[in-house]
Order: sequence, then structure tokens, then C-alpha cells
Amino acid sequence: MPSEVPVDLSNRAALVTGGTRGIGLAIARCLVRCGARVLVCARSEPGQLPAGIEFAAADVRDPDQARAAVAEATSRFGRLDVAVNNAGGSPSVLADSASPNLITSVVRLNLLAPFFVAQAANAVMRGQDDGGLILNIGSVSAFRPAPGTAAYAAAKAGLIALTKALAVEWAPAVRVNCVTAGLVRTEDNSAHYGDEQALAAVAATVPVGRMARPDDIADACLLLVSPLARYVTGANLVVDGGGERPAWFGAASPRSVLESRARRQAP
Repeated sequence: MPSEVPVDLSNRAALVTGGTRGIGLAIARCLVRCGARVLVCARSEPGQLPAGIEFAAADVRDPDQARAAVAEATSRFGRLDVAVNNAGGSPSVLADSASPNLITSVVRLNLLAPFFVAQAANAVMRGQDDGGLILNIGSVSAFRPAPGTAAYAAAKAGLIALTKALAVEWAPAVRVNCVTAGLVRTEDNSAHYGDEQALAAVAATVPVGRMARPDDIADACLLLVSPLARYVTGANLVVDGGGERPAWFGAASPRSVLESRARRQAP
């Protein structure tokens, strides 16, 4: 393998749901760069995908289509080593005006669809000598909800619980982990955060000084896919750049606050 490739995934096969753009595409590209064969699925076919990434149409909210996507990956590659449940998302709708149909749709996409894919993937992986890995992509909304995200936050919180439950049931053959993403800058950001000035203001709230790039999430996934994580299952790896600075950081510098505390505590 070339020296710049961090993990050798030759002879490995992966399925990435929602893998035609954003975080999902970054994960697919990362796996291909390391030698894996990758099938991505989404409801509609993209214009063009990078070399080495194959496509199959599937709406994984439907359990039959979720099973079909797993079967397609297994048929094309002869095995399935990694299944990444990346498909997800939600419009921003305040809880008191969210319709039953919207709530149901959000939960189906962000919680039930990963369950459907995981069931099908487990059925394949447990029959392989070296098992496999199911990787769920979560969101900090699970434990840091914001207005307009009630159904999404509840579904993503459920995804973490699902990860832990499946890890217990399906060990040792199949590992199940979650990567929880913080604020990620993608092509859809303007719809959520606004213009460049607004994006800069949002980035300033993150301790590392910027929003994540899709590749940051993909690299975290690669760690869990690699042999280095062979003993890791039921884990939730939070990739959020340190979260958010406490509100009081904007009112006073940390140094002045600490100095003030020290003066008050002095004998």
C-alpha cells in the first residue's frame, strides 16, 4: 500500500447509506482510498461519483429496500465487512407545529432505517470468519438538542442506545459502534446556519476554532474500521471539536475568571 494510506483495507467491502454527498461521500472516499470496495446507496442516483465508488438506489427507510441494499453489496463484492448507517437528517420544525407525518418520517430515517440495515448486515457478517463492523453516524443533537430538532434529537439519542444494545447482542462476531458528529460544514450549511458571516460566528463557538469538515468525521470512522479498534464495540465516539464554549467565556476571559476565583479563595 502507498505510504500515505493509513490503514490497509484491501479485500474489504463496505456499504455506506446516504453516501452520495456530504459526510457519507467523505466516508466512502476514505474507505476507497484505503483499498476497500464500496457501494453507496441513496434514493436517487447522483450525477457522478469518484472512481472506485459504486452505487445502488435504495430508500433504507423501507425494510425491504434496506435488506436489498445489503444483499446488493454482498452480491457485488462477495462479502460485507463494514456497514455505515449515514443516511439521516431532518428539517427544522418547532415541536408544537411538527405534524405526525413529519415526526414519523424523521424517526424512520434516523433510527428505524439504521436498525433495518443493521439487521440485514448482521445476518451476513455473522456468517463470515472475521465477522464485521456496523457503524452508525450520530449527532450531538442526541444530548445537546436545539429548538426545531425534537424528533431528530430523540431519534439520534435512540441510535446511541441501539448501538449499545446491538453491540451486546451481536458480539463477538459483529462490532457495533457510533460516531457522533458535531457541527459539520457541508454543502447544505447555508440552509441551517445562514451566510458566511453566520457560519464564521458559529465556528467561533467551537473550541478548536472551526466547524468540522466531512473528512474529519470520515477519519474518525476509519479509526473504528481499522484493526486498532478490534476490541471496541458499543462505543460512541464524539467528534465535535470540544463541543461548545461555555456562555460565560463571552463575558470574561478564562484567565480573569480564574484570577478572580483565586483572590476570593485566598486566606
